[in-house]
Amino acid sequence: MQYEQLGATGVFVSRIALGTMTFGGAGTPPWSLVGGLDDKAADELVGLALDAGVNLIDTADMYAAGECEEILGRVLGSRRQDVLLATKLFARMGTGPNDLGLSRLWVTRALEDSLRRLRTDHIDLYQIHSFDQLTPVEETLAALDDAVRQGKVRYIGASNLAAWQMMKFLGASQSRGLERLVSHQVYYSLAGREIEQEILPMAVDQKIATLVWSPLAGGFLSGTFDRNGTSDDTARRALADFPPVDRERGWDIVDVLRAVAARHGVGVARVALAWALAQPGITSVIVGAKRPDQLTENLAAADLVLTEEDLGGLDAVSALPDPYPKWIQGTPDDRLPVHS
Repeated sequence: MQYEQLGATGVFVSRIALGTMTFGGAGTPPWSLVGGLDDKAADELVGLALDAGVNLIDTADMYAAGECEEILGRVLGSRRQDVLLATKLFARMGTGPNDLGLSRLWVTRALEDSLRRLRTDHIDLYQIHSFDQLTPVEETLAALDDAVRQGKVRYIGASNLAAWQMMKFLGASQSRGLERLVSHQVYYSLAGREIEQEILPMAVDQKIATLVWSPLAGGFLSGTFDRNGTSDDTARRALADFPPVDRERGWDIVDVLRAVAARHGVGVARVALAWALAQPGITSVIVGAKRPDQLTENLAAADLVLTEEDLGGLDAVSALPDPYPKWIQGTPDDRLPVHS
């Protein structure tokens, strides 16, 4: 396993992290469609990941309505000290008007609930799961800053924010002397490269770690789907069409993935993950699984080195057109020296 610095901190995280959305939720859609794994199955996956050198495990309070955190807390046990534990808050967790969001009230309550469910006295990376349009960012940051100073949180991060929203948080941290976001967890895959337009350049410029969720586009790039259908009717993508994918463009991507995979004698999913790991600015790729064989295949992506030919073909088939104003800002600057 390789490790990468977590933003501008002195902490290093494994380039492949374990996602736990498949833990819990049996019999309760949509979580039963995602995984519905019990303690025994979750324990096996955690053990496989740790044995492979994974040191970052990601979860969220909303996964299986809290059951995911509970299962993870039970199966980690004494292994808690071996991992950097990341969770998230924002989503509705109750019926009351204040049981969601990023207010000081909810940040405090949600943190205590996650600590209890995870059976730990601190969260290594506490992430806001979305942008709260009603709560001032200063209020949220002040509450998170308090949690860090109390020793209940080590670092804070965000997930699913636009570049301008991240900059709003970073600006408030600097002007108010509050704890700074160190990471941003975002959707990124060969079938979804939108973060390259604004979010990823912002993260690189601000030294924010980029953690990738759903690098296989919800299973679309797993190798079980093509124009002819699927080889696994129980796969998550066959049951829940998320995240959204342009299917015609997606099939072209899968075709190239299969060609690259054949050249290396590996599975399609491994190539898709290796591509994400090879992209500039990507700190860690979060993988989840229902079965040990799936996780073993995903973890092997850390050892797959794609050639320039491989990367070029995958980039060409998956590239998005430059949005405005990037296509006009890309005009060469005549003040710069010209090199022959």
